[in-house]
Amino acid sequence: MVTGSSSGAGRGIALELADAGADVIVHCRARRTEAEQVAAAIRERGRDALVLQADLADSATHGPLVEAAWRWRDGVDIWVNNAGADVLTGPARHASFEEKLDLLWRVDVVAAMRLARDIGQRMKASHRPAGDAVILNIGWDQVEHGMAGDSGEMFTAIKGAVMAFTRSLARSLAPAVRVNCLALGWIRTAWGEQASEYWRERAVAESLMRRWGTPDDVARAARFLASPNASFITGHILPINGGFRFRDD
Repeated sequence: MVTGSSSGAGRGIALELADAGADVIVHCRARRTEAEQVAAAIRERGRDALVLQADLADSATHGPLVEAAWRWRDGVDIWVNNAGADVLTGPARHASFEEKLDLLWRVDVVAAMRLARDIGQRMKASHRPAGDAVILNIGWDQVEHGMAGDSGEMFTAIKGAVMAFTRSLARSLAPAVRVNCLALGWIRTAWGEQASEYWRERAVAESLMRRWGTPDDVARAARFLASPNASFITGHILPINGGFRFRDD
């Protein structure tokens, strides 16, 4: 299951997991057509796919979403909490700071926690071999040192909560379920495509690799953490940022 997988990094993760041999549940909030296109691409890879639609800002959708995902294949092996509220490019970009913060809290934190706790308990009770079941969350690399401005204040607080939760959930579910987090740096998704020259230059300047990250960079890291190759890794925050550097280095 990859939440928020109709586009961007979520789409990349869904396709990468299909390439690795997984049948994938594609989740969307509103972009049903795009989600069906991702599902079709998964089927073209020889795997099965299911599309589930739910607005994660509404807590009433959380339980039914987990139940539907679990019922599809009598269990879920990998759950990726990728969905996040878009307060930068969507309609919410015109909202107040308080409204944006509330939306981010409900989608990025509350939904991720509730979904992970629910699916995690089901995984733990299913008696799989230790570590075979995996939960991946999405954090932000700027949490470690902060970023000035409204967006920085919001996202460091929100993603910092997700990263702290990841470490605690890993303890709660060990050794049955591995729980890790990808802390994304400057990834060229929808916002990156339309970013100003200042932000484009900053994204490159803050990476030791001197480039933007791509959805494929995120997807490959997710595939590794979800695979048996990462069987001894849990409670870990993995930065996907090309090696962060301060711009005056």
